Amino acid sequence: MKKLKWLSKIAFVAIMVFMLQACSTGSGNKDESGNKGNTSEGKEGGNLVVVRLSDATGLDPHFITDIPSANIVYEKVYETLVTFDKERNIKPLLATEWEQVDDLTWNFTLQEGIKYHDGSPFNADAVKTSFDRLLDPKTGSPQKDKLGMISEIIVEDDTHVTFKLSEPYAPLLSILASNEGSILSPKSIKEAPDTLATKPVGTGPFVFDSWKSGQQITLKRNEEYWGEKVKIDSVEFKVVPEDATRLAMIESGEAHISDQVPVTEIDRINGSDKLNLFRTDGLAVEYVGFNTSNAPLDNVKLRKAISYAIEREAIIEGVYNDVGTLANVAMSPKVFGYTKDVHPYPYDVNKAKELLKEAGYDKGLKIKLLTNDRKERINVAEVIQSQLKGIGVEVEIQVMEYGAYIDAISKGTHQMFLGGWGNATGDGDYNQFNLFHSASVGAPGNHFYYKNSKVDKIIEEARAESDASKRQELYKESMELEIEDAVYVPIRNYEHLAVYNNEVDNFWLDASNYLMLQDVTLK
Repeated sequence: MKKLKWLSKIAFVAIMVFMLQACSTGSGNKDESGNKGNTSEGKEGGNLVVVRLSDATGLDPHFITDIPSANIVYEKVYETLVTFDKERNIKPLLATEWEQVDDLTWNFTLQEGIKYHDGSPFNADAVKTSFDRLLDPKTGSPQKDKLGMISEIIVEDDTHVTFKLSEPYAPLLSILASNEGSILSPKSIKEAPDTLATKPVGTGPFVFDSWKSGQQITLKRNEEYWGEKVKIDSVEFKVVPEDATRLAMIESGEAHISDQVPVTEIDRINGSDKLNLFRTDGLAVEYVGFNTSNAPLDNVKLRKAISYAIEREAIIEGVYNDVGTLANVAMSPKVFGYTKDVHPYPYDVNKAKELLKEAGYDKGLKIKLLTNDRKERINVAEVIQSQLKGIGVEVEIQVMEYGAYIDAISKGTHQMFLGGWGNATGDGDYNQFNLFHSASVGAPGNHFYYKNSKVDKIIEEARAESDASKRQELYKESMELEIEDAVYVPIRNYEHLAVYNNEVDNFWLDASNYLMLQDVTLK
């Protein structure tokens, strides 16, 4: 038996190797979080206003598949058994300690005396109820397969719960620390499960207050919180679609923070004595994706032709102003499992035209490229439109509001799309299983509608392998096959940006782009 206490070993060695080595934000030289103006200390109270491009798509963690929506509730309204610290190490939260009994058995000891916002108790039954709902096929959760290795949850007593797995799963703690591991109110699950999408009920430091669809979501401080209470009275997430308006609101003091900063505004922010820029390397990657299941992009030669015709370096420099770095695969260098030894198709117009002819489209064709309404994404789409025109491919750009965009790529109504995957765990399984396994087609994350039985098998082997070096090799093999099949064109490793004014203290973003508000104060 191997006992793993949080004060000694957070998880077995394989997990800690990637957490410490791959998941640190590494943002020391990029974190420009120091205020340039007022240096007086913050005080308790006040309403924090966060302005955002788009509204949330839903607030039920069992159905959330995008970081912007999870950002509203993750470790704010809802909490998890374990969580990440600033260095991406696992630490206790609703669980005080844990023990890996064997490859398939994990025991958790829970905090005592915690209540949900609706007054119901947090205990082992609540943990079981939450995960049973997530894993029940009748629930229809797109998150089900992410935690599908959990075969049974056994309640030992109020403060002890056992997770039984159907197969070894190396990054279990990292997925339990993510939004998918949120522990929902058992009372809400039993009495009003349909309301959880709009009225979340958790144990967190913030209590859900209201949601005016398309306008704002308001959370209030949980005055009965079991841990250290947040300093602010409330936080409002306001929808402000215009980039310039968001920035002006922060500069004037009408708002405080925006985590969606156009790269074209960096110089303006740095030149202002009222604005501050927070920068941190992220776990996410941006790419051009193909719907591989529908004609004409079910033709691999056509996908390769388009891949050769996209000059990725020009996009990084011309659109992103060198914010972020050139990606080689759909996995960030900050994620365990990444390798620099897998190479995408280089820019080669002649090779692109040759493959286009072999694919039977030497006389040209029309393709639709879908993007959401973020300014940089639209600019990238326009650059790609111009580049593909050079090989005779006419691109029609389709721009959608974020919620409609997510709905479209989840239903498979698209051809090409500009996408990004915000890894929430720092582990390669969250990337590979969700993006490329056939079980994840559609809403869970495989918006390429890609199915390759060999890739499926490799990903399954990797998630069950406890040897870190063997997992690395397996992920390299799967990523080589995905590039060979031209499933996507890697564009950019994210660098997350946030702008905030001098009224805000102790704000930061984590590597998954979550707003960390636990210690925020307003001056």
